[in-house]
Amino acid sequence: MPDASQSRGEFSLIARFFTQLDKGPDVILGNGDDAAILRLAPGEELAVSVDSMLEGVHFPKCSPPAELAYRAVAAAASDLAAMGARPVAMTLALSLPSADDDWLTDFRCGLTDAVADLSLPLVGGDLTRGPLTLSVQVMGAVPSGQALPRSGANPGDLLYVSGPLGDSAAGLAVIQGRVHPSEQVAALLRARFWRPQPALNLGVLLRGVATAAVDVSDGLLADVGHIAQASEVCVVVDSALVPLSEALRATVPPAQALDWALRGGEDYQLCFTLPEGVEPPQGCIRIGCVESGSGVRCDVEGGSDGYRHF
Repeated sequence: MPDASQSRGEFSLIARFFTQLDKGPDVILGNGDDAAILRLAPGEELAVSVDSMLEGVHFPKCSPPAELAYRAVAAAASDLAAMGARPVAMTLALSLPSADDDWLTDFRCGLTDAVADLSLPLVGGDLTRGPLTLSVQVMGAVPSGQALPRSGANPGDLLYVSGPLGDSAAGLAVIQGRVHPSEQVAALLRARFWRPQPALNLGVLLRGVATAAVDVSDGLLADVGHIAQASEVCVVVDSALVPLSEALRATVPPAQALDWALRGGEDYQLCFTLPEGVEPPQGCIRIGCVESGSGVRCDVEGGSDGYRHF
């Protein structure tokens, strides 16, 4: 239990750096009370997800605070996209080694950008001393019975992805100094790592159309594995169809680019299945199909399936 001086310090920091970010059409009462009050339209259900990021595990030490804030929110928001939910609000639990005004000022800048870009007002949270850790809980709304499951894929469905894969892994390699593309390419790849754009509009479009969906966070093969397991089918990935950006192709040899696309993760694209004959949304790319059986089959062998949390 914190003493009175610690409590005053926490509330002072919250007041200085985390207020005025709670405005949104679904917010009745935002931060500053014991709980936020949100509204849902008649016939809507609440979608809730939480993501935690720990320094040195999910992001490099001494990461830019503005970029860190944006990335944490975008990663959590991608789960709403995968469910076909429109964003409603978020909360943030932040653990900090120390109360550094400059760090918090920059962090707020990135948080402000994420609130605006992703339509996720910050309606509450917690602030404490400890190892640098961010836990973002997001809430979204979806019409009753229209959430996108992982469990609806059927043999004969086709597998699609919403955009290029592997850029985030390449961006991390640039940040860590493991690859050295031109500055123009490096800037683009760093942005793909720090400021991913979750496919929220696409998730809404896929309601009632896609049979299953997942966001690409742990790596394509790992994430389609979630669809395969939940749907009790075999998901087949054709590596020749997996989209790679020109920036990625210009940075590393083809084998490395493909490996990052299949296993790198954190691209936050949507991967989904559609019945054969259903036209995919514009810009989405077919990368495989669904068959009877179990697991994931890909023509490229070797390497891990993707990121493992433990």
